[in-house]
Amino acid sequence: MGDWSLIGVRFALYLTLAALFGLSAFSLYGLRGRERGDALALRPWLVASAVLGLLFSVAWIVLMASSMAGMPAWPIDRAAVGALLTGSAIGAAWKLRIVVLALAMLAALFAAGRGIWLSAVALCAVVALATLAWTGHGAMDEAAMGWVHLIADILHLIASGAWVGALLGLILLVTRPAARVDAAHLGLTHRALHGFGMVGTVVVGTIVVTGLVNGWMLVGIGNIVTLPTTLYGQLLIAKLALFFAMLGLASLNRFRLSPAFERSIAADDHGAALGALRASIGIETACVVVVLGLVAWLGTLAPPASAM
Repeated sequence: MGDWSLIGVRFALYLTLAALFGLSAFSLYGLRGRERGDALALRPWLVASAVLGLLFSVAWIVLMASSMAGMPAWPIDRAAVGALLTGSAIGAAWKLRIVVLALAMLAALFAAGRGIWLSAVALCAVVALATLAWTGHGAMDEAAMGWVHLIADILHLIASGAWVGALLGLILLVTRPAARVDAAHLGLTHRALHGFGMVGTVVVGTIVVTGLVNGWMLVGIGNIVTLPTTLYGQLLIAKLALFFAMLGLASLNRFRLSPAFERSIAADDHGAALGALRASIGIETACVVVVLGLVAWLGTLAPPASAM
């Protein structure tokens, strides 16, 4: 059960830190001033994400130390935890994450509608998200190639977090109760969709490029043919299939559903168009949740390149 516990906590960390960074960033580029608090109830979402990030980080260090020591997680092996915290880059990254998450939580208390505090949350969150690179394969290489792998992993995490958080923000906008949906809310929802459409191009490009770098370093050209015969390869193929499905849904949203939504607002008949957006964004979000679960699992398995 130790491995499954570690996978579960890794998944929870990916999800909460991606939500913290992505939602704060989405609110900065997709919404204006008081819209951030009025449209999204931003403060409780950001505070909860920071608090959960702290709790899951504590759980992760305990599980990781017990796994490396070959001991059960309970009772807590304080010596193993202390050794991990003081004698490794993993420990240094963990301590940095705890500090920036605590700062993000404090800044989030003042963030609703205030750009400077929201920027502080986003800055702290992006650092916290970047520290996750030291919990996976990105930190396993050495010398120059190690830095290339680590930087690619960090950029991959940041771009993925931007996508996850934007989906959360869009879900909050399109699922607002009908009684609270007025012309102003419809207008800002369309503007937010359009804003993410522009940012999404950079996000997708970054994910593709860094994904290719990571794939080259973790799998290797020579192992591509044998991928379907290994658990690592099967999970990676499933992840890629879901990613392409998300790309298709994102393209549908940008080029078909968002323009239809804009026309429906002008015609004062937005019900069907908004429902289509809800369904598409909901499916896309379900895909990204499964992808994060697969990433958490993949991070506990030895990649094919490590056997070369």
